Amino acid sequence: MGYLKFTPYIYLIFALYFIYEGMAKWNDPEATPWLSFMIGGLAIFMFFFRRKFAKKMEDRNSKS
Repeated sequence: MGYLKFTPYIYLIFALYFIYEGMAKWNDPEATPWLSFMIGGLAIFMFFFRRKFAKKMEDRNSKS
C-alpha cells in the first residue's frame, strides 16, 4: 500500500511532459498543441483528485 502514496506524482510527470510537448508543437501549423495542453490539464486535475481521495481514505481508515 505504500506505493499508492507516490502514484499521484506520476500524473505530475505526465502533465509536465504533455505541456512541454504542447509548447514544442506551438509553431508547427500541422500539429495539434491544444490536445497536448488538454491532456496536461487533465493530468494536473487527476493529481489533485487522487491526492484528495487518498487523504479521505486515510482519514476514514484512521477513524475505524
